[in-house]
Amino acid sequence: MTMATRDTHPFFASFQPFSGTAFFAFFSMTLRIYNTLSRALEDFSPLEPGHVRMYVCGMTVYDLCHVGHARSAVAFDVAQRWLKASGYKVTFVRNITDIEDKIIRRALENGETIRQLTDRMIAEMYRDFDALGVERPTHDPRATDYVPQMLDIVRKLQDKGLAYPSGNGDMNYAVRRFAGYGKLSGKSLDELQAGERVAVSEGKQDPLDFVLWKSAKPTEPEGARWDSPFGLGRPGWHIECSAMSCALLGETFDIHGGGADLQFPHHENEIAQSEGANGQPFARFWMHNGFINVDNEKMSKSLGNFFTIRDVLQQYDAETLRFFIVRAHYRSPLNYSDAHLDDARGALKRLYTALDAVAPQPVEVIDWSQPQAARFKAAMDEDFGTPEAVAVLFELATEVNKSRSAEAAGLLKALAGTLGLLQGDPKAFLQAGATLDEAAIAALIQRRADAKAARDFAQADQIRKDLLAQGVVLKDSPTGTTWEVAQ
Repeated sequence: MTMATRDTHPFFASFQPFSGTAFFAFFSMTLRIYNTLSRALEDFSPLEPGHVRMYVCGMTVYDLCHVGHARSAVAFDVAQRWLKASGYKVTFVRNITDIEDKIIRRALENGETIRQLTDRMIAEMYRDFDALGVERPTHDPRATDYVPQMLDIVRKLQDKGLAYPSGNGDMNYAVRRFAGYGKLSGKSLDELQAGERVAVSEGKQDPLDFVLWKSAKPTEPEGARWDSPFGLGRPGWHIECSAMSCALLGETFDIHGGGADLQFPHHENEIAQSEGANGQPFARFWMHNGFINVDNEKMSKSLGNFFTIRDVLQQYDAETLRFFIVRAHYRSPLNYSDAHLDDARGALKRLYTALDAVAPQPVEVIDWSQPQAARFKAAMDEDFGTPEAVAVLFELATEVNKSRSAEAAGLLKALAGTLGLLQGDPKAFLQAGATLDEAAIAALIQRRADAKAARDFAQADQIRKDLLAQGVVLKDSPTGTTWEVAQ
């Protein structure tokens, strides 16, 4: 299967990225990020001046990605884009979990090796993410390439008395021996234990203790076990991210992101492992994106209420799905439905209509003292406030429609570009999905023009009605007649 890339996908065919620091010549406001760890908005500055190190939990690759995965990927894509746009160098790591219970089961069900399954699903993941305009991370490490680093962390934890072997061969983390456990979720150990409502598993000293290294099972296939000082086995889920993030970004780095469902236990356990082993603070800022809901329930594979990105893109274009995600704040819940996507398509159409009507004047450097640009920047600097930033885009579209200003159109396109939007050809967007070919529509437009010239207005109106019945809307202007696909 041929994968679409940012270079080949039509959505980005005309996009030429702006240069980082040259693009943004004016800075007046400090970026503030909501830190889940402190439960407050905090001024952001990286540990290393000018360089942001950022880790985001990625996919477990056993199936196609759903819209909930798209939400996280797009949310953190926007964040890293804005950081780059703000003049920072960004080292962005998004991991790939390629060993896990679900992966093992799916490979056995399919009659393929674990590597065959994960290679195939990684390719499918990138096909979807590339279509959505999600930029590739600096590093996309696979968990199976970092087993030695995981074992090193387990050894350190055992040496410090934070890990212990169980009777079934697993190595477990002793949660109550780590003083800071619960600081991310903001709950005490007793509150967390009550919330778990589980019995103590075999070999665990406490219900909250979690597996660092799983002993191999006789039924598990090749590719699911490694030799280790703790016996033949494979890593637990949480240890993977500790190993990959610290190996690629250092023991302390700037931003750790992921879905809100990962806050506990996954991210809480990452902190316990990493800080317990290294004796250093782990991530300084924790960012969590909100859920996508269907009928007020979180979209997830376990609930069976999910829509794959692939399914959605059969009905809607990729930029509409991206816009649907971007116009909501990344921390807020987002309700998924065809009606919401239809609305997003209509709103995006309004923006492209403005750019179609007036050719944008190229913008090399945004003037951030310009009122709309200043409001856009202020919105993005307040915890990546995309709803307010998108509102500025609509203000500019209205101005373009009224004034026919090429400068305003240029600013509209330039600002939208920092969100990964409005970089396609406007006409191509407005005409996408037509059931008639362009030549047939052009011929009917000419027949209508001839009818109007002959004062046969009944025929002219009938042609307009016939085209509308086939999903084509005609738009008359002093410069001629254009068309677009009806929403």
